[in-house]
Amino acid sequence: MAKTSASFVCQSCGAVHNKWSGKCDACGGWNTITEEAAPPPLGSTAQKRQRGRAFTLEDLKTEDVEPARRVTGINEFDRVCGGGMVPGCALLVGGDPGVGKSTIILQALAAYARSGGTAVYISGEESMPQVRSRATRMGLSESPVALGSATCVEDILATLEQREPPGMIAIDSIQTLWTGTLEAAPGTIAQVRTASLDLVRYAKASGAGLILVGHVTKDGQIAGPKAVEHLVDAVLYFEGERGHQFRILRAVKNRFGPTDEIGVFEMTGKGLAEVANPSALFLGDRNSVAPGTAVFAGIEGTRPLLVEVQALVAQPSYGTPRRAVVGWDAGRLAMILAVLDSRGGVGVSAQDVYLNVAGGLKVGEPAADLAAAAALISSFAGTPLPRDTVFFGEISLTGDIRPTPQGELRLKEAAKLGFTAAVVPKDTKADVPGLTLRPVKDVGDLIAVASAGAAYK
Repeated sequence: MAKTSASFVCQSCGAVHNKWSGKCDACGGWNTITEEAAPPPLGSTAQKRQRGRAFTLEDLKTEDVEPARRVTGINEFDRVCGGGMVPGCALLVGGDPGVGKSTIILQALAAYARSGGTAVYISGEESMPQVRSRATRMGLSESPVALGSATCVEDILATLEQREPPGMIAIDSIQTLWTGTLEAAPGTIAQVRTASLDLVRYAKASGAGLILVGHVTKDGQIAGPKAVEHLVDAVLYFEGERGHQFRILRAVKNRFGPTDEIGVFEMTGKGLAEVANPSALFLGDRNSVAPGTAVFAGIEGTRPLLVEVQALVAQPSYGTPRRAVVGWDAGRLAMILAVLDSRGGVGVSAQDVYLNVAGGLKVGEPAADLAAAAALISSFAGTPLPRDTVFFGEISLTGDIRPTPQGELRLKEAAKLGFTAAVVPKDTKADVPGLTLRPVKDVGDLIAVASAGAAYK
């Protein structure tokens, strides 16, 4: 039998090296490279060869192509999954420690089990009495969810194969799993990859919906190799700030639904509660009439969402102006400031600039340019913007305001929440009752509108 070769693998990024070194050349991490034995050719369950025949597209029936989704009853969770979990799919859920990953997964399994489905929750971090105690605190102790506490993949699969395949399985977390076919310690790159592959293979073969909980690194990425994210069908990130009570479940990959879809939850004493109207949550009361606030009509996945963008322009304390951004791209802010100075002659770049998206939400779409620029101009001019006006539009380097998609959907959400005016790109075509459009074609028009403030209301 051939001798099993060894390799040196970085435990931070998964890069493979020919020899050990103190620093990983791929990610720059120190003391992250460890020696790992290569897995045997047929050692694990996932690597066993399976024989089968090839099918053509016309051989498959409609119910095989579009199987009925398994709905948990938690609407925000089902929305992010694309309308429910597809049988045989694998979801990877990541998030910071304490953000509520285990809580939302246990609530989803309990809701699915109460509706008549079969659910299994396997924890590698907590004992079964601890899971039971947490379920009691959340009011889920009477839910028919099967519990398990195990870390060996072979034991988990052997137990699952002794019964009918459940509708949903949750593994919390993949960093605690290990397989006997490898000599590496639990949590290493090889163990996480092999264990995940074994579980995904079982889900595909049995039709069970698999939910894997993963830890995140200090950079906010799911710990382990990127190969794990390629193995699963959907990658969900559970986001939230410690200073805020709400949490956001965001899909960054989904083979069976839209990406960038979000579900909004509020942390309560009995777990996570759904937020039916997240726009009202992020906007709050908005009683202040101070300059520097603008309401952005955004789109998160398929959902329109209104958030408040806050800006503060102040005299610099030191020679170099300071930039502080929360919830938005700092590079995008630098571009907007340069365009306002170069194309609009505002002169805001010489000031200290602070920009914040209220509520801790992270906004990534370019349509937020117009709202951010309006808030900056309002703060710089000292003129409050009308509270019943929303903004959206992309600003180009030439100073032109470019149209953004799904404008009518944004405007309908604004009208539903009582807004009566919208500053939009010039080519926006929408007819929303009760809402007046104020088109702008470049930053010059925006400066005139924002500087006038309440005068144009």
